[in-house]
Amino acid sequence: MSDNSTQIALITGATDGIGKETARQLAEKGVRVIIGARNLEKGATVIEEFKTSGLEMELVALDVTSNASVTAAAQELEARHGRIDILINNAGIALDRGPLADMPVEEFELTFQTNVFGTFRATRAFLPLLRKSAHGRIVNVSSSLGSLWTMTDEKSPWYQVVIPAYAASKAAINAMTVHFARELKDTGIKINAVEPGLTATRAVKLPGAQPVSVGAEASVHYALIDDNGPTGGFFDRNGPYAW
Repeated sequence: MSDNSTQIALITGATDGIGKETARQLAEKGVRVIIGARNLEKGATVIEEFKTSGLEMELVALDVTSNASVTAAAQELEARHGRIDILINNAGIALDRGPLADMPVEEFELTFQTNVFGTFRATRAFLPLLRKSAHGRIVNVSSSLGSLWTMTDEKSPWYQVVIPAYAASKAAINAMTVHFARELKDTGIKINAVEPGLTATRAVKLPGAQPVSVGAEASVHYALIDDNGPTGGFFDRNGPYAW
C-alpha cells in the first residue's frame, strides 16, 4: 500500500503520443505514474525508456475495450496502492476514412467501443479507488472536433475537418463528463474534459501540429487542479473551450 504523501495517477493509452508525454510531465512533478498498456511488451519498453531519464513509473495491463482487463487492472491497483488519485482517460482511436453515409457500422461501433465505452468502462471501474483519495481527479481527453460549435460554425477553424465517427465519440465523452460531474459533485472528485489541440503524434502528420509537450499541457493541468478548481467543464490549455 502507498502512503498519502505522493499522488498516484493512472493514464490509459500511455505508451505513445500525448498519453506518454502526459506521463512524463506528471512524473516530473512528483506524481507516481502508472502506465496503462494493452501491449505489455511495448509498455515495458516505455518504462525502461523513462527509467534511463531518471523517471520511475509503473505498468499495468489495461485494455479499455475489455471488461475483464479493466476489472483485473482495478483489482491489481487496489492491491498495490489501495487507491488512485488521478485517472486520465487518454486511450482513443480515429478510424474515419470516408463519408458517414458510406461508413461500415462496424467501424462506427469500434470507434465508440474504444473512445466512449472504454472511457466509461475505465471511469466506472476505477471510481472506487478514486473515492479513497482525498482529492480525486478525472481527466477525459476529448477533442475540438467533438465540439458542436466547431461542427456547425462555418467560421470555426475545424469546420472543414470531417471525421464524424470520431467527432461523435468525443461529443459523447463531453456529455458523459457533464453527467459524471453532476453525480460526483458532493464527493470531492473533480472530472473535466480537455482538448489537447492539433498535436504531432505517430498518427498525426499535419503542418502546424504542435509538439506533444504542448498537447499534454491541458491533461496535466486539470489532473492537478486544487479543490477550488472546476468540475464538469471542457478546457484547452488556455481555458474554457466551447461545447
